[in-house]
Amino acid sequence: MLMHPLTVNGNSRLPFWARVREFAVSPSMIESATARRAVGDWSGACAAARIDVDLNLRAAGRVHGREFAAQVRADLRHLAPDLLRWHFPRIGPDGLVRPGLTVSLARYPSGTQLVARTPPAWADAGQRISLALWEPSRPAAGAGRHPHPRPDRRFRLDLHRHLWDARRTGELWERSGAAQWFAGDDSGLHNSCAVNRWAGEAALLLRADERAEGAVVVRLGSRQRLVLNLGEAAEPSGGRALPVLPDAATWVLPDLELLRAGLIDADRLHPLVAAGLLLEPGTSRSPDGSGNSRLVECRGGTHRIGVVDGVLVPLDHAADEIRREELLVALGGTPLPCLQAIDAAHRRPESLDDVRAHLDHGATSTALAIVEGLLGPDVLLRGGALRDELETAVQRRVAHGLYRAGLTGVGLAPSTSDSTKR
Repeated sequence: MLMHPLTVNGNSRLPFWARVREFAVSPSMIESATARRAVGDWSGACAAARIDVDLNLRAAGRVHGREFAAQVRADLRHLAPDLLRWHFPRIGPDGLVRPGLTVSLARYPSGTQLVARTPPAWADAGQRISLALWEPSRPAAGAGRHPHPRPDRRFRLDLHRHLWDARRTGELWERSGAAQWFAGDDSGLHNSCAVNRWAGEAALLLRADERAEGAVVVRLGSRQRLVLNLGEAAEPSGGRALPVLPDAATWVLPDLELLRAGLIDADRLHPLVAAGLLLEPGTSRSPDGSGNSRLVECRGGTHRIGVVDGVLVPLDHAADEIRREELLVALGGTPLPCLQAIDAAHRRPESLDDVRAHLDHGATSTALAIVEGLLGPDVLLRGGALRDELETAVQRRVAHGLYRAGLTGVGLAPSTSDSTKR
């Protein structure tokens, strides 16, 4: 799942996953994708979840036969793309989808796999994911400039279909170890490792790979490996060729940890996750901007600023007073506190971190809604951090478009916060 970010020890996972759950998959995305999936519009559901479809079922049917095409079509019709995004592997510190990754979703008798791919980091604007068919006989076919077109051994959702297939979400209760968790058994939760599930998950992996060996490698960090043999963990000894236990089987489901820590309620979980954990979610809350007006301490009184006719303005100063104050500012004077608050909202608003997070996670419409709620839909942004973030987001969208077109992104500006992201 789910890449284990940051460290293995302590509770560093909790703020990380709390941020992912707040920004990565919005309630509006879930609602829209679910509605389209419910009427059989799988491609529309993918579009709602910002997932591109890079496969042609008719062409695949001509190559592999009608039965193969029917299998893939059935999987696509039951794909919950918003749930796939919810569980997709992520990286620290901001919880963005892991870039340059190919994840197997389903394997077919022909050897072909349905895969989900993410673009390289330089083209990750919009946090888009793409669906494709991977052919073992042509491992790079159709992958374009993707850096790692082959399915990753560490991230295998073909063995964890309950994390994306709406038909299988009922398996989450058992596969996540929720039964032991709700019973208060902490024996398998040491350091966020799902130790109590390792033996069972290792058996599933070995059967899927038709391996006779009774051992798998468990990756606990960039330099820490264990060899799991018949339920016993030991130091590795020449185990490089052994199969790797997928991350989704290695770590505790983050939602369980967040629930236990009180950092998330059932009504903030993805509905399919809540149902799989036998919880009753309430009505999901949609992100919003600020209120209709804000209060400012100005010249001994409490004044209001708010959006009028599409622009943020001071509400408790007459128009002629504002014109005089603006003239004084132009001549080098100190502006009214109300005007200072409006200028600060343009250049670096208190909600800038939220705007940046939504932009980072591809929720451009939500970020713009916050800006419009703060400054008005007709605002002309002044120079500052907020405008810089929006301009950078546009440039990164251009980079993603170039990647999709098979071109390079040389010369495009990185995100203003990239230096702390990757």
